[in-house]
Amino acid sequence: MKKKANSQQPIANGQIVLKEQLARAMADYANLQKRTDEERVEMFKLASVSFMSKILPIIDNLKSAQNHIKDSGIAMIIGQLETLAHEEGFEEIKINVGDKFDEATSEVIETIETLEEKDNNNVSEVVMPGWKYSDGTVVRHARVKVAKTK
Repeated sequence: MKKKANSQQPIANGQIVLKEQLARAMADYANLQKRTDEERVEMFKLASVSFMSKILPIIDNLKSAQNHIKDSGIAMIIGQLETLAHEEGFEEIKINVGDKFDEATSEVIETIETLEEKDNNNVSEVVMPGWKYSDGTVVRHARVKVAKTK
């Protein structure tokens, strides 16, 4: 009887080892799935941001044309493109005249001298709006003029 118990010991140990290996393999697979899903989301985001960065100049040109030629057709196309951008998770970066300059969302294209200390480093004009993705990734920095004291 003792010999039979000893012969089953290696089998029991083998089962324990196999169960541990299976648990590790399942955990590795779950981690792989999670990593793959995260990479897929990131690739989609990168493709979307890249595409949007190519569409923005077209929207800008249409807006420029609309400023010179008041045409309802151009306005409709601009509206459709902006609606599409919002549906895909993009939005204009909201910057107003008088806001403090924020280098994370804006790019200074010109500085304007001011005598008012309270206006120092404030946005004096938004020349071109910036855009960002829903997760906060800046697609294009807003181009602004900033006041600087003498």
